[in-house]
Amino acid sequence: MQNKLLNDTIADQVRELFNQLQEPVEVLFFGQEAGCDYCQDTLQLAQELVSLSDKLDLTSYDLDRDAAIARQYRVDKAPGIVIAGRDGDQILDYGIRYAGIPAGHEFSSLVQDILLVSSRESGLDAGTRQFLAGLEKPVLLQVFVTPTCPYCPQAVVLAHRMAMESPMVEAEMVEAMEFPELSQQFGVSGVPQTTINSGAGTLVGAAPEGHLIAEIKAALNQVVA
Repeated sequence: MQNKLLNDTIADQVRELFNQLQEPVEVLFFGQEAGCDYCQDTLQLAQELVSLSDKLDLTSYDLDRDAAIARQYRVDKAPGIVIAGRDGDQILDYGIRYAGIPAGHEFSSLVQDILLVSSRESGLDAGTRQFLAGLEKPVLLQVFVTPTCPYCPQAVVLAHRMAMESPMVEAEMVEAMEFPELSQQFGVSGVPQTTINSGAGTLVGAAPEGHLIAEIKAALNQVVA
């Protein structure tokens, strides 16, 4: 019998949190048969998580066999996770992504994101919402993390809140050690690091909303307030 990743105590705590779930959530998993060390554990983690509430469902895809679906959700790394809303048969994609296993401290990001998507409400400040509503260019936020970083979930969830708020924003947690080439490409030396539009801007550390917005503005060549 397969050993559980979530012990009974953690499962009970998460189940209690999931009593707050409002609208249905769809978890989309993308794996790959070759060269993916953490795919099986990530899928098992997702399976155990969705079993804790009847408002959660999981669909599993293969990055190669289901390439068209992966392209549709702009997933190009395995293991990959998309946290989406569900309305009947319709999947509501808010641009909330994970690349790599959300282990260690990042497990809390995953739980928070499920609650976030279920609420359909970003919880961002009015000024942040106003700025995001006026976006005319797409924004990609890639938050590089490690499982042992206690400050990383704050940066991940903030980026995901912005994706939740605006269809122009896509936000991806990237487990830095699982994707070393990408980490090297963007000069990741400390985490969390939020890379904006593939290197147009960078923010290191878990910063408040206003700091990230200022960096996004700079990356989009707008005047920083």
